[in-house]
Order: sequence, then C-alpha cells, then structure tokens
Amino acid sequence: MERRGTAAVVLLAVAALAAAEAQLSPAFYDAICPALQPTVRRGMAQAVQKEPRMGASILRLFFHDCFANSSDGSILLDDTPSFTGEKSAGPNANSVRGYEIIDGIKAQVDASCNATVSCADVLALAARDSVFLVYGYAMLSSSSSTNAG
Repeated sequence: MERRGTAAVVLLAVAALAAAEAQLSPAFYDAICPALQPTVRRGMAQAVQKEPRMGASILRLFFHDCFANSSDGSILLDDTPSFTGEKSAGPNANSVRGYEIIDGIKAQVDASCNATVSCADVLALAARDSVFLVYGYAMLSSSSSTNAG
C-alpha cells in the first residue's frame, strides 16, 4: 500500500513538472520558424494599410474562434464534400470577414516554415498585430502625452 502512495506522489510530481515545462511562450516558434512573426506582421500591415477596418475584423475573427471553448483555428475550416466548415456555416456566413487575409498569411508562413505553425497561432498573432497596427501608435502617443503633463 505504501508503494502505491509513493508511486502516486512521484507520478503527480512528474505531471506537475511536465505541466510547468509546457507553458505558453512567445518564443515558441523562434527556433523552428524564425520568419513567423515578421511574416504575420508584414501581412497584417499590408491588409490594414489597404483597409484600416481589417484590423478590427481580424480581432473579431479571433474572438469568434476563441469564445466557445478554446482557440483552435476551427473558424478557419473550409468545406469538404462531407463536412460544412466554419467559414460557410450559418452563423458565420456574411458575419465575420478576413478569412482571405489569414489564409494568405498562413500560406506565406507555410512556405517559409514547412507547415509547422498552426492556423490558430497564425490567427492569434495576426489579431495581436492588428490591434497594434490600428491602435498601438495612438495608444503609445496618448499615454506618453498624458503622463508628461
């Protein structure tokens, strides 16, 4: 009986250690895909420059991907012969936009990183960059002018 207790404690300690090692990191792709962040930022910069409202659209796309259970990129799924993807599903049809922006960025990322980056991660980075591109400079300048006076 004592062995089981010891084994359980060891198992829990190993599981806790593994969970601690599996934390999210902004540097996760730095070694395997160093072009990831510049590629996403460049794609978003082009999209926002072409149409400034696209920044908000990408943020909304990210929200709709994440609000149910998790951010898994499922809102980016295309139709197949036996499956209706999220892009054309009733609630999303003519509601969210920016799919083509994310698809284009994902294609560029796949070309330079051998398809090692998930759709969900590309969407998360694009949403982050869209907020910065649309609001970042204004927020920085208004915050620094507020603190100066």
